[in-house]
Amino acid sequence: MTDLTDFRAEKDDFFGKHPQSPLTAAQKRAFSGLRYFDENPALRLEVQAEPLTREAIEVQTSSGEVREYFRVARFKFIVDGQSAELTIYESDGGYFLPFVDSLANKETYPAGRYLEPEPLPGDRFLVDFNLAYNPYCAYNEAWSCPLTPFENRLKVPIPAGEKLFEMHEES
Repeated sequence: MTDLTDFRAEKDDFFGKHPQSPLTAAQKRAFSGLRYFDENPALRLEVQAEPLTREAIEVQTSSGEVREYFRVARFKFIVDGQSAELTIYESDGGYFLPFVDSLANKETYPAGRYLEPEPLPGDRFLVDFNLAYNPYCAYNEAWSCPLTPFENRLKVPIPAGEKLFEMHEES
């Protein structure tokens, strides 16, 4: 088993059993695991980021609240021969990379997925799209999640990480 396989198994266990899981009790009873794209080594990137002037932005959440984040860096990358660009944000919780790709509403959550890029020396970051995950509001609307800023909406597909959650509510 790979580290990613272990990570996904632990996450499924958390979602299915833990009291802090975002799933409702009914969802937990029917839960058989999250759906993922196959591991894609080509989407585990060490990127050179362009530092930005630390600028505060207000990000709307799924429940209508506003949260403050700071733009800190931007990076360019290639996916299947197509260029793309994303902005990395920072908050009290660390670095944050929300994004929407062209698979949204078909294979991925319409409002986007999240990553926490890992800082490396020299304005570089490890951005592993295999770790891309859905915000908790994708499972249960009781959660409030930051919406992906427009500048992080991609025209390219990111076939890595977590797929769209299929609801299985018991009646």
